[in-house]
Amino acid sequence: MLLVAIVCVPLAAGLFGAVLPWRRPVGWTMVAANATVFGLGIATAAHATHRHVTSGLDGALRADALSAFMVVVIGVIALLASVQSIRYLEVEIASGEHGARHASRYTFLVQVFVACMLAAVLSANLGAVWVAVEATTIATTFLVGHRGSDKALEASWKYVLICSVGIALAFLGTVLVYFAALHAPGHPRGASVLDWTSLMSASHHLDPGVMRLAMALIVLGYGTKVGLAPLHSWLPDAHSQAPAPVSALMSGVLLAVAFYALLRFKAVADGALGLEFTRMLLVIVGLVSLLVAASLLLTQRDLKRMFAYSSIEHMGLIALGAAAGTTLAIAAVLLHILGHGLAKAVLFLASGEVLVVEGTSEIERVPALLARRPLLGGILGFGLVALLGLPPFSLFVSELGMIRGEVAVGLGWAAALSLAAMAVIFVAVMTRGRHLLLGGRDGTPSATSRLVGIPLVGGLVACAFFGLSAWPLQSLLDAAARVVVR
Repeated sequence: MLLVAIVCVPLAAGLFGAVLPWRRPVGWTMVAANATVFGLGIATAAHATHRHVTSGLDGALRADALSAFMVVVIGVIALLASVQSIRYLEVEIASGEHGARHASRYTFLVQVFVACMLAAVLSANLGAVWVAVEATTIATTFLVGHRGSDKALEASWKYVLICSVGIALAFLGTVLVYFAALHAPGHPRGASVLDWTSLMSASHHLDPGVMRLAMALIVLGYGTKVGLAPLHSWLPDAHSQAPAPVSALMSGVLLAVAFYALLRFKAVADGALGLEFTRMLLVIVGLVSLLVAASLLLTQRDLKRMFAYSSIEHMGLIALGAAAGTTLAIAAVLLHILGHGLAKAVLFLASGEVLVVEGTSEIERVPALLARRPLLGGILGFGLVALLGLPPFSLFVSELGMIRGEVAVGLGWAAALSLAAMAVIFVAVMTRGRHLLLGGRDGTPSATSRLVGIPLVGGLVACAFFGLSAWPLQSLLDAAARVVVR
C-alpha cells in the first residue's frame, strides 16, 4: 500500500489540478503532494536501510535500498520545483503570456512526470522500468514546449526525436536481456522473466555474447536519457527552453532516474560478463561526455545552457564512478546524484527568477547580481561553488569518493583525465560566474521574494549538510551500493 501511495499521490494531485483553473491554493496542493512523497520516501528508506524489501501490487512494485534512495531524491527535488512553480505560473498569468487553463495543463503534466519517475524506480520488472522511462519522455516533451515559442517547439521536437531513438535502443537491449534470460537454465517463464530478483539470481547463466550486445545497446540507449555522449545534444536545448521548474526536475532527477536503470542492468551484466566489459563502456561514455562538456562550456553565454552542459559533465563523472563498481564508488555515485540534484535544482530555479526579474538569461546582460539582488546573487554564487565540487558541499565528498574508487581498481588514468576536464570546466564556469555576480554595474539593491529565497537557501543548506556529515544517509547509501555491487 505504501508504494502504491507513493506513485498515486502525485498523480491524484495532478488530476485535481487539471480539473480546476489554476490558483495559488492549487499550487500549494501540488507542494503538499510532493512533500507527502518525500515523507513516504523517507519512511521507505528507513525500512530498506536494514535490507528489508517493500512490495506492492502483488509484486509489481518493489523498493529495496536503491529504489528507496531514488524516491527520496525525486521527492525532495519535486518539492523544490513545485514551490517555485507557484511563482512561475503567477508571473506567467499576470503577464498575460498564458491563462489559468494553460497553467492547469502544466500542473497536470508536471505531476504525471513525477509519478512516472517514481514508477520507474519502484517497478520490480525491468521491462516496466523501460515503459515508465518512455512515459517521462511523453510528459516532458509537452513541458519543454510549454512556452509555445519557435525555439521551445524546436527544442521539444529535438528532445522527443533523439530520446525516442535512445529509448528504442534501450528497448532492443531489454529484449536481448529477455532473450538471454528465457534461455537460461532454470529461469522462470512468463512475465517474471525480467523481474529484477529473477535476473540477478540467474545472471551467471546468461549467454555472454547476447549480454555484450544487450549492454552496449542499453548503455547507448539509457545513456541518451542520462545525457551522456554521443546522443547528448537534446539536453542543452531542452533544458534552456523548458520552464525553470521543469529544467530543475529534468536535470536534477530525470537524468538520475535513467542512470538508475543503467545501474540495475549493470548489476545483471556484471554477473554474466564480469566487471570489465561494462566498465569499459562506462569509461568511454564518461570521458567523452566530460570532454564534450569542457569544450562547450568554454563558449557558453546563456545561464541555463551553461547549467545544462554542466549536467553532461556530472553525468560523465557518475558514469566513471559506476565504472569503478566498488561499494565505495557506488555509494559516492549515489551521494553525487543527491548533491547534484540539489545544487542543479537550486541553480535552474534561481535562473528562472533571473529571467523573471531581468528579462533575460544571457550572462553578459545580467552583471553584478550580488550588488543589485544580494539574496538571488548569493544563491547563485553558492550554487556555483557547490556545482564545482568545492567544500563544504556534498559534491566535493562524492567526487573524492568516486576518484578514490577509480584509483583503487586501476582507473587512475581515467580519474586524471577527468580531473583535467574538471579544471577546464572550473575556469570556464568561474569566468562566467565572476561577471554574473561581480560584473561592473552598480545599482540599488532589490529584494528577492521569500517564495524564491527560502526553499533555495534550504536546498543549499541541505547540500552543505551532507558534505559536512553524511551520517543520516550513510547506512542507506551503503545498503543501496550493496544492491548494485556483486
